[in-house]
Amino acid sequence: MAVPAADTERIREANIRYHDAAARGYDSKWAIDYGEIGGRQVVGKLTKALGERPAHYPRALEIGAGTGYFSLNLLRQGVIGNAVATDISPGMLDCLADTAASLGLNVATRQADAEALPFPDSSFDLVLGHAVLHHLPGLDQALAEFHRVLSPGGTLAFMGEPSAHGDRLAVMPKRLGALAEPAWRRLMRAAPKIEATPDDVPAEHTYGALEGLVDVHTFTPAALRALAHEAGFTHVRVAGEELLANVYGWFLRRLEADVDPASVPFAWHRFAFSSYLALQWVDGKVLEPRLPAELFYNLLVSARRPD
Repeated sequence: MAVPAADTERIREANIRYHDAAARGYDSKWAIDYGEIGGRQVVGKLTKALGERPAHYPRALEIGAGTGYFSLNLLRQGVIGNAVATDISPGMLDCLADTAASLGLNVATRQADAEALPFPDSSFDLVLGHAVLHHLPGLDQALAEFHRVLSPGGTLAFMGEPSAHGDRLAVMPKRLGALAEPAWRRLMRAAPKIEATPDDVPAEHTYGALEGLVDVHTFTPAALRALAHEAGFTHVRVAGEELLANVYGWFLRRLEADVDPASVPFAWHRFAFSSYLALQWVDGKVLEPRLPAELFYNLLVSARRPD
């Protein structure tokens, strides 16, 4: 699954611009937490990807680490020992470093392209990522790099990758959220979001325009399995995650997209988050064990580098 060479550099540049622009508001937009709830969420996702409770991994590399949701929570939960966080966006890594310092955690950060990792062979026991594979133009080369930097017997785990079915599924709640938004905004007495764009920024470099460039792939379980096998991995496992929770989540995100979050009553934020967690519980306990992976919004894949 490779993108034509002519488009690769354009996609990389778009990813840097897009994620630099998103960095400072990223944790609040996605309700990212580094306490008990965040730790439980992250360990739960890794458990689903692996099909079992995670072991302890002394050396971990996160690809597309963003603001640190996975690496920082896994460090706090004792799942990983030493963490190296890479991202193509320096803005994201700056936020990660600030959060790590505030939490008293030691994380090495490195701006790096996933298709050309600046690390020696067999450097890590775990290579992981969350919602990152679909941004990579050269997936074949990236998977080959993950295989190279893993130690023999090491573990690969990627979570939060959009399924082809889930991508189509998200269209309807976004439309419903857009229709409901004016009435909801009046009810909440919410102020509109004001996003200033400098006059010298071309239209194609604005946040909204870049969003259409950075999401390169959607996946089927078969495609993820094939990618992992072709890169030389064994024990490949693909699972699905979140159906009701993601439909509801996209409705909420579209509902709130054009308002200032600080102007929305706290009671609404508490209701939205707790109801999302309730649907996530239904997904995990009732639907995920019984339905095929391809029906869910997110796919998770894990594998091993042969001993």
